[in-house]
Amino acid sequence: MEATKPAPVFRKPLLNAAGSLGYAPDLRVGIPWEDFGAFVTNPISARPRQPANGTRMRTFAGGILLHTGHFNPGFLKILKRFSRRWAQAPLPVIVHLLADRPEEIHKMVVRLETIENIAGVEIGFPADATSDEVVEALAGAAGELTVIARLSLSCAVDLASGVIRAGVSALSLAPPRGALPGHGGELISGRLYGPGVFPQVLLVTSELARQGIPLIAAGGVYRREDADALLDAGALAVQVDAVLWRGDWLERGD
Repeated sequence: MEATKPAPVFRKPLLNAAGSLGYAPDLRVGIPWEDFGAFVTNPISARPRQPANGTRMRTFAGGILLHTGHFNPGFLKILKRFSRRWAQAPLPVIVHLLADRPEEIHKMVVRLETIENIAGVEIGFPADATSDEVVEALAGAAGELTVIARLSLSCAVDLASGVIRAGVSALSLAPPRGALPGHGGELISGRLYGPGVFPQVLLVTSELARQGIPLIAAGGVYRREDADALLDAGALAVQVDAVLWRGDWLERGD
């Protein structure tokens, strides 16, 4: 299947995933930015969002479960604080916007089009988003910037064809959701990170590549070999997430 817009081209096929490294590249954290093709910001909503209540992180054998609520101070405050850093960043910036009403997305995209070094926007959708909801929201992102639709691993295969026809340049994969028991016996739901999700990511990547879908793969990438496997399966780039918090992913080869 052919995308209605050209797929994005990165100087290096490695990116950080939204939510892993803040709102702008920080040269002090020891990340080898020269190995990355673009920087992806933390998720940003049109209006401020508060942190999720209760337990927000649990570990399990294959990784970690996070439930944060995508808290952030809202688009205008982030724009005021980080627009200059985006323009001066050592690599292109992709701004991750949380799916909202099309008119809200349009307003944010129009503002971003005026900032130097913004390479595109990534629109993040909840795991239960329907095809109609995704296509409607993406209509607000149409403009000069490259648009990437970030779909949950659980629904990416089902929604991919319709989303590409809506005019995006590529898809990216959001973490799958799961649940773990809390200390009081309650269930805590959230996004799953860690090497335990990699087999699912590789399967979905190979299926979308078979369909000719331009894809930025993500999830469970903890080693160079993982990224190489996704690229060999047909991904045009790979996003790295939780392992960046450890600071040692480039050295891992076990």
